[in-house]
This record gives sequence, structure tokens and C-alpha cells, in this order.
Amino acid sequence: MIITRSYVAIIFTSVISLFIFCEFVVYYVSLIQCSWPTLDKSTADPNIQSDGEPLRVMLLADTHLLGPKRGHWFDKLRREWQMQRAFQTAMSLHQPDIVFILGDLFDEGLWCSDSEFAAYVERFHTLFRTPEGTELFVVVGNHDIGFHYGISPYLKKRFSDAFNSPSVQMFSVRGIHFVLINSMAMEGDGCFLCRSAEIQLLNLSKKLKCIKSPSSCNGETDLTHYSRPILFQHFPMYRESDEACNEPDEAPEDEKRLKFRERWDCLSKESSDMLFEMLNPRLIVTGHTHHGCRKYHKQYNAFEYTLSSFNWRNKDNPSYMLAVITANNYALEKCYMPCESTVIFLYIVGALGIIAYTITTQRRLYWRIRVFKVL
Repeated sequence: MIITRSYVAIIFTSVISLFIFCEFVVYYVSLIQCSWPTLDKSTADPNIQSDGEPLRVMLLADTHLLGPKRGHWFDKLRREWQMQRAFQTAMSLHQPDIVFILGDLFDEGLWCSDSEFAAYVERFHTLFRTPEGTELFVVVGNHDIGFHYGISPYLKKRFSDAFNSPSVQMFSVRGIHFVLINSMAMEGDGCFLCRSAEIQLLNLSKKLKCIKSPSSCNGETDLTHYSRPILFQHFPMYRESDEACNEPDEAPEDEKRLKFRERWDCLSKESSDMLFEMLNPRLIVTGHTHHGCRKYHKQYNAFEYTLSSFNWRNKDNPSYMLAVITANNYALEKCYMPCESTVIFLYIVGALGIIAYTITTQRRLYWRIRVFKVL
């Protein structure tokens, strides 16, 4: 093999350029194609007044950070780097006001020790750090504290304290009311978790009714403007399966036909009806299934969107959602991150190109030297 300085410089530059493109630039190329949606005036609720500026919200789900027990170290390194680059690129491009992560932040949150959980939390905040002016809220998922019958008061408190994430939470921004629910507390069996959540939901329902009809409540709430709330939770509302879903990031056909198990793959019908009747949400956004879905609940005039997993480990074409929201309207846009298969393909094509250049260059140099010797 004939090696020259210029040859080494070209090969080195090509390898570095390939790495930079596949690990940094490709995220900008993909995500810059996604932008904030525009509100459609025809979909606004004429009965609700909206005076504030639209709120820009980013939503994602099922990050599933690997713990110490499951997964290879390279698997953890690769997928967490992907999520960090995608999230930080989205932050720089979109600059949302609020970010919501809808459960299963961790893959082993229900099994890990206190020291492992502390490391988990620190790693999460490193990967999903937000700039000043952007708030971050999380919803608990089954991989964070366990399914209903595996949850202890200790596990619930540990997660709630770390992320300020109670079982039922409502807060309002610019006249928009957000309700965040612990899906595992919707079992309806009267346990320590469910009974407390039901009481909080009842109080929330009364509060919303008071905002809607202040004269009937004697000023028992400090909120003055009513709008139908937006509900965020980990489990989807009750549905039989994903068969009716028709999204680019939907489940594979064989999975779409599988029947959902209530309280396991989705909320029970009773719990779903209870949430609809108590809260009357105008929009529901969920996660858990790792696949995208859009469902219209005609009886309650509400759309539900299920987000696919943000992690390449669970989805080749992960996505997140951008939402522009006012008190009486909203618009949504789903953003698709680079497919893992696409990045692998780029590496293969780039590597083959470098190899082809190496072989061609070596042959050219070899024949030049032979000709020179003959002369």
C-alpha cells in the first residue's frame, strides 16, 4: 500500500465528515422540515374567549432509558445519544414554551435501587435538559413505578418527589387548563393509589364546573376563564385495538389486530368514561403502545393522539408532536426523527465510498509508479 500525506488527510477527513453528518447534521436535516402548525380559525370554539398568545408545546413519550440490568452498554450508549441529539436539536429549532414527556421515562424504574434511581434522574436531566424559559413536565408510566398491583407507596413517592409529578395534577397557562393523570391510579379498586386519585379528580371536576359557572360556586376557585381541559396520561383511553389507526408511525399490521387488554394496554372502559364525564377534555395525548394512533371519540367530541416511542430501541421511525394551543383552539404537527435504518444505511454507503476511493487511489498511484520506473 502506498501512503501519502494528502491521501491520509482525505481519508481522515472523509471518516470524520461521515461521523459528523450521521451523528449531528442528519438530525437537523430531518427536524428542520417540521415546523409549528398554524391555527385554523374555523376549528375554534366560539363559546370560549381566547385573549392570550398561543402556547407552543412539545410532546413525546416512552424514552425508556436503560438501567443497569437490561441491555448492552453499547445499546444504551447508542440509543441515549440518539435521543439526546434529537431532543436538543428540537429544542434549538423549535424553542417550545413547555415540554411534556408522557411516561416510561425509565425502562427499569420499578426495579432499581435508590442509588440507581438517583443516577437515572441525573441522566434523564442531562439528556433532556431544557433551555431557560422552557418548562418540563412529566407523567408517570408503568416502567417508572410498575403496573397497578406492583406499585408501593414508596415507589410512587420516590418518583413523585423526583419529578414533582402527583397522581392527578392540573395547572393553567394563558387560560389553557392541562390535566396530568397517573394511568395506573385508574384501576378503580379503591386502593391507596386509586382512592386518592379519584378524590382529586372529583375536586378537579368541581373546580372546572366552578370556572364554567362561577355564580353557582360562590367564588371557590381562583381561576376565572373556563376552557375544556387538555388531558395527558401514559395509557391510551379504552379502545379494542390499534386496527383503526392510520398513521405513518402506526403499529405493524400483525400487532394492530391484537386485542388490547383493559388496565394493561389501555385504560378500562369504566375509567375512560369516568375521565370523559368528569373532565370533558377537548384533546387527549397518550403513549405506552410505542406506536402512533389517532382516534376521534365522537360521543365526547374529543380527539386522542397516541405518540410512538421516542427511542430507537422501540421504534425505527420515532416521532414527537408539536402543538400550538389557545384557550379555544389547537393545531398539531407530528415530527419524524431520522430512522435508525436510514442512519445505518448512510454509514454503509459512506464506508463503501471511502473503501472505493481507497482502492481507486491505490491503483492509480501504483500504475503511476510503474510507469515512472519504466521511463
